[in-house]
Amino acid sequence: MIEDITNYLEKFEDNTKQRFCILNELIYQSTSQKIDEKLWAKIPSFYVGENFIRLIPFKDHINIEAKAVIFYKDQLAGYKITPKGMLQIFHNQEIPCELLKAIFKESFE
Repeated sequence: MIEDITNYLEKFEDNTKQRFCILNELIYQSTSQKIDEKLWAKIPSFYVGENFIRLIPFKDHINIEAKAVIFYKDQLAGYKITPKGMLQIFHNQEIPCELLKAIFKESFE
């Protein structure tokens, strides 16, 4: 992770940091393309060309902004999807790793 994102995460509790790192790793596992990391409007963002994924950590959950989330709505029935199409994964929920890798892969294409 780039230093800007590492510094950004410092204000969060360990549980949030650990879950963010898992999601970060899934993003990298989803593509062999070069990923550019940056803080966009103070939000950790991961770019492949013009396509992006954003991870927005909160105290009790992490929002995932990825364009393919909406296509997997039925498979994400136990999770909340915001009106803007962001997936919310609360810390008491399991991270659906394989499904997220598919979502991330499709979002980067």
